[in-house]
Amino acid sequence: MKNKKLKNKITTFLIVIAAYAIVEILLLTGNMSSLLQGLLVPLCTYSLCAVGLNLCVGYLGELSLGHAGFMCIGAFTGAFFSVTTADVIQSDTVRFLLALVIGTACAALFGFLIAIPVLRLNGDYLAIVTLAFGEIIKNVINVLYVGKDSQGWHVSINSQAELGLEPGGVTYINGAQGITGTPHSSNFTIGVILVLIALFVVYNLTDSRTGRAIMSIRDNQIAAESVGINVKKYKLLGFTVSTAIAGTAGVLYAHNLSTLTALPKNFGYNMSIMILVFVVLGGIGNFRGSVIAACILTLLPELLRGLSDYRMLIYAVVLIAMMLFNWAPDAIFFREQIVAKFKKGGREV
Repeated sequence: MKNKKLKNKITTFLIVIAAYAIVEILLLTGNMSSLLQGLLVPLCTYSLCAVGLNLCVGYLGELSLGHAGFMCIGAFTGAFFSVTTADVIQSDTVRFLLALVIGTACAALFGFLIAIPVLRLNGDYLAIVTLAFGEIIKNVINVLYVGKDSQGWHVSINSQAELGLEPGGVTYINGAQGITGTPHSSNFTIGVILVLIALFVVYNLTDSRTGRAIMSIRDNQIAAESVGINVKKYKLLGFTVSTAIAGTAGVLYAHNLSTLTALPKNFGYNMSIMILVFVVLGGIGNFRGSVIAACILTLLPELLRGLSDYRMLIYAVVLIAMMLFNWAPDAIFFREQIVAKFKKGGREV
């Protein structure tokens, strides 16, 4: 069993590294369109979100519909740090690395604080509360104004005029207009490195004693509690790690844009549902599948853009086909037969 798990981990890392090598070759040879180049960082962002949510859904057994909110926290705290420290820290790379730490820590902190009351709930109730949290975060940022002048920091939730800034004062967060001037520090290489780090963290967590405790809570909370497992502790840990990865994805996302706004299409309900779709189609509890599903479903609409009349129809058909392939009993039986034949053929050789 240990050898099988190790082989699964190595295969996942090799797939990510091989995909990175192929993309880099295409970039160096000029065989990749500018449209696809613009999708490289979002691919890594959505892969990170899917891996984090899969830890929560697949191993903790809790359905969260607010991961876009934690991604939003990471994005805005990271971007805010990068913009406000531009005069103090000259290096964009150093600021970006610090922003990664700060954005991840802030998302983890909010995840921990939210998890304390929320994880007392289960099922649909938990999903509704986390969804509400994501919407609250998005709407609070949309009405937030933050500026600075010689008198210090000014904060308002009404308008930029109410900040009362002196002439020459700078507005860093401008309500629905968001944050402008974030340095473009994200790139595909950094994104792939973050995905590999996230996979390393979740694989080692789930294969550890802590991971086994988390999975026992998922399978039967009453039985886990009866043998002395601290249910609250492990739930908090699993949910916090999951939200921290979402925060990292948010920082990566923010530093790929010139202007960061908390629009519904960026951090709203649809984003949370899309991340959940990546998890379900890739296989609940399957981190490799989450990364693959995130990449395929992000690339597919753009690759089919030439078929403007049938693009979304084909997208829907692919979604249904992937769902059937992953979850239909006949499809699972067919895959097992194929794998068994390959193994038998390998032994005969």
